[in-house]
Amino acid sequence: MMNTTHYPTAPTAQPIARHTLAVIVDNEPGVLARIAGLFSGRGYNIESLTVSETEHEKHISRITVVTSGTANVIDQIKAHLDRLVPVHRVVDLTLQGEALERELCLLKVVGKGDHRVEAMRLASAFGARTLDASLTSFVFELTGTTEEIERFIKLMTVVGLTEVSRTGIAAMSRGPDAM
Repeated sequence: MMNTTHYPTAPTAQPIARHTLAVIVDNEPGVLARIAGLFSGRGYNIESLTVSETEHEKHISRITVVTSGTANVIDQIKAHLDRLVPVHRVVDLTLQGEALERELCLLKVVGKGDHRVEAMRLASAFGARTLDASLTSFVFELTGTTEEIERFIKLMTVVGLTEVSRTGIAAMSRGPDAM
């Protein structure tokens, strides 16, 4: 007779995934602090945060938050956000399919000679605009996906990158439906 003893197996860990959340809120003092406090108080990390008023007459703002976690953690974050008083709506753009995501980056590059020529060549290859130029430096503007921005920064480091400023991710779902 065969031994059919079953041993409990360890639960399989849920994969950690990156999610982009769009949050519509009243544009009033303290809203951003409450949302940031919700994340920090529960130990959740914010990878990118973008905020701007989108409906001036109604004083409504859109907050785009990029965070990572298991499906359960993301569900908890969305539920906590939904319960905050100034929040009108929370949409997980990641679950709606391929959202359009873009980021703006300003980079200052200092260099002379070959480094200067290479910086201009790289900027051209990436489609970056030159916002400022002197005999020893450039300020470039690049809009693109986070991955494109990261590649540009990495390459510019070699030719004299001295300063970077990034906006964070702005995102919107594809197709005709509004949030």
